[in-house]
Amino acid sequence: MASVPPDSRTTRWLRRRPNDPPTQPQPRQSTQPQPYVEPSRRPRFDRPPPAGNDWYGAPPGYAGPPPVEDRPRYPWPPAEPRGPFPPAPPQRPVPPARGRRSRRERVGRRPRRRLLRRIVSVLAALAVVQVLLVLSLRWVDPPTTAFMAANPDGAIQESVPVEHVSRNFLAAVIAHEDAALPYRSGAFDWNVMWGRAQAHIFGDEDPAGSTIPQQVAKNVFLNQELSAWRKVVEAGLAVEMAAFVDDRRMLELYANYAQFGPTIYGVCAAGWYYFDSPPAELSEAQAVQLVGLLPSPGHVQRAPGGGMDFEVDDGMGWLSRSHVINAQNRVPAHLDRLGFQPVEDSGVEGLASDQEPSDDDCSTPPEEVIELIAAEGTA
Repeated sequence: MASVPPDSRTTRWLRRRPNDPPTQPQPRQSTQPQPYVEPSRRPRFDRPPPAGNDWYGAPPGYAGPPPVEDRPRYPWPPAEPRGPFPPAPPQRPVPPARGRRSRRERVGRRPRRRLLRRIVSVLAALAVVQVLLVLSLRWVDPPTTAFMAANPDGAIQESVPVEHVSRNFLAAVIAHEDAALPYRSGAFDWNVMWGRAQAHIFGDEDPAGSTIPQQVAKNVFLNQELSAWRKVVEAGLAVEMAAFVDDRRMLELYANYAQFGPTIYGVCAAGWYYFDSPPAELSEAQAVQLVGLLPSPGHVQRAPGGGMDFEVDDGMGWLSRSHVINAQNRVPAHLDRLGFQPVEDSGVEGLASDQEPSDDDCSTPPEEVIELIAAEGTA
């Protein structure tokens, strides 16, 4: 192989300089352990000196800081401490989240919520019971009413099916109290009711009386208080009763629970008390006298041998007598013109004399009526 001479540029660093001293062989270090010599400490200026260190001694002639009393005082008050620099940007107030309340507020509202829930539950239960009572009137004859329970002298009453009531009496009741009963949808006419409300507000005379559904609602559930609040409740109950009870049953309830004397309720007790007659055999004249007592039934008593006597102890017999005379002047004309047609339109067909006898037809006088006549001495 051909040899290549070395490049002088690559071997230059291996050459010895002419001025370099010759290298001397270094003596071999001993393998014996050498004693440890602590290096000298130099003062450090990056941290405070330890306690008792005198590296930072006071300069010559320094006697310590002057006492507080000898220190110079500034003519201005010291500057107040400043906040961080740069100051933080102003924070916008965060509005409280809606619906969030403190624990104290939530705990304080719990009793009120519980009370409100209880009140709503009680009202709902009362509403359900009231609806059930009204609905039961379609089939059940109540043993007593609010009017009867409020009478301090007691009440004498016995129910009788409307089929066993004289058509003279039923026709007289419709003509005297509510001629539109068979032909009206609902408990009353709203325009007439609005006129009555305005008359009551302005103190005028009532242009129209209560309808039969209103009177049934009043007799069964309310009292004789004359107030706007009672009228409102009466109207609400009448609307509800008209929705659940048909005209035939409404007429039956009215005939059995209307007041005809201080302690006489219903046509059964009234027929036997005044005329010694069952309700199925009442004549037109007797029926007109009975319906004449409906506006003011508390100022009359049985006359000796039968009939009506308005000479009562309270001196108010003239009021009941005036209503009876008013009925005698008005009702017979309606009966002559319409006959028993309104009764049939209300759902009561046939005559009372055509009905088969039954245990509840009031064909015999109630025992309480017999005892009352004997106590008054008007047999």
